Amino acid sequence: MANRVGIGFDAHPLVQGRALVVGGVEIPHHLGLSGHSDGDVLVHAIMDALLGAAGLGDKGAHFPPSDPRYEGADSLGLLTAVARLISRARWRVVNVDATILAQSPRLGPFIDTMKEKVGGAISVPPGNVSIKATTTDHLGFVGREEGMSAYAVALLEETP
Repeated sequence: MANRVGIGFDAHPLVQGRALVVGGVEIPHHLGLSGHSDGDVLVHAIMDALLGAAGLGDKGAHFPPSDPRYEGADSLGLLTAVARLISRARWRVVNVDATILAQSPRLGPFIDTMKEKVGGAISVPPGNVSIKATTTDHLGFVGREEGMSAYAVALLEETP
């Protein structure tokens, strides 16, 4: 069977008046991520990694920000839809590895729950989902706490 690898990236600004949702987990913080959906940078990066590995374009092609149906959308629900697209294209998720860049708040206490939620959305055990969080030591827009970003890599295996 064939294997394919995809990479994804996403970034969103932090703003007042929005919940902070990362990896499908609402995290207590005075700022939230702006975006047409819930702004979940981690899930968005994973979506693009999965779609890229399957050769299915990017999340914007499937869930355009110009479409009002996706305004405020739960990104985990969109990730589940991506998993269905991948399955219909005869691919199965082997594993996902992702890194969140955030100066604040500390995300470590939420990582295990993120792994469970992401794994559930893409039908893999949480052990097949690696999520790390790091800061940028106060460098750039992340370091100035103006936003967050995430990178993800996904491995898919062709199904018979």
